[in-house]
Amino acid sequence: MERLAQLLDDLDDLISMIGLVSERIRKFCLAVIATCATIALQVGGVLLALAHPPLALATAILLFVTLLYHTVTSPRLEIV
Repeated sequence: MERLAQLLDDLDDLISMIGLVSERIRKFCLAVIATCATIALQVGGVLLALAHPPLALATAILLFVTLLYHTVTSPRLEIV
């Protein structure tokens, strides 16, 4: 009976360990995806600016206005 309890305890530890390792792998994959997306966005912006400067300027202005709107309308974080 003691062996069964020990086996079940080891199985529970194994499942918990798999969960912790998978969380680390998930965080690493999300970091890699975010890094690749950031680099692709920057390279795309540079290529757009080299190919069509007015279109790149219009895109930058739209993004700036969106950021400005978000800054003005979002609630302020008050530190007490």
